[in-house]
Amino acid sequence: MSSHRWMSLMRHVYLLGFAGLLATGSAGAQTTASANQFSLSNSGESSSLPPAPAFDALAASRPQDRNEGARPDAYQGHGLMHHLTFEAGGGGNAPTNESSPYITWGGNFTFGVGANFTRMIALMAEYQFIDDKLPGAIIAETGANGGNAHIWSLTLDPVIDLFPKSENTIYVTGGGGFYRKVTSFTDPQQALYCDYYFCGVVIVNQVVGHFSSNQSGWSAGAGFEHKMGGMYGDSRLKLFAEARYLDVDTPAVSASPNGLGPATIGAHTRLIPVTFGVRF
Repeated sequence: MSSHRWMSLMRHVYLLGFAGLLATGSAGAQTTASANQFSLSNSGESSSLPPAPAFDALAASRPQDRNEGARPDAYQGHGLMHHLTFEAGGGGNAPTNESSPYITWGGNFTFGVGANFTRMIALMAEYQFIDDKLPGAIIAETGANGGNAHIWSLTLDPVIDLFPKSENTIYVTGGGGFYRKVTSFTDPQQALYCDYYFCGVVIVNQVVGHFSSNQSGWSAGAGFEHKMGGMYGDSRLKLFAEARYLDVDTPAVSASPNGLGPATIGAHTRLIPVTFGVRF
């Protein structure tokens, strides 16, 4: 091969190699620029987002921060039903010295519904029924064989818990409203009685005379209450025992009910009802 052809071949190889180097450099520059643009773009996006919140393992482990494990509060709810409270109970009644000539011992039962305004204060609307016997002297005046006094009432009664955060507490209560008293005299009489297995004549005490009155009245007293804990400490059930002084503004009566002998009963009916029951 002549030197002229050899030099021409070397020149072509040199030119092709130089062109390849230029192409490789251009591609590398474009790749680097693209990478730099991508990095700048990501950096710009990252700078526009808020920093990720730090995870505090100690704070996450505290029940009070997550509202887990804390004892529920029965009065934290905001719904009407959550603040409603109910009660039911029963017990006995004792007359005071002023009323003992006109009424004796007996029993009572009470139902109520109300609202808890705070842990300390509630307002109850109560229905109470009282069944007491009449003294023998008054029954003898009329010539009847037996007698009773029935008193039913509808009242509004605030309840104030003196130690609302204690499991065992003392509360004061009282109020007033409408009272109706019915004094009845009874005699044993024959009556027809039937049930699923028997039908015949029996002897029962039937009312042979009565008189009644409608009036206002009031009561005041105090009680002891035990709050049940429940499985998770969230129970609203409470056991209570209370005693009140009750004054019903009944008028004095001197009458012969339904043809019986005259009966004389003094004004005011004063009792001490003692009631045991539950609230929830």
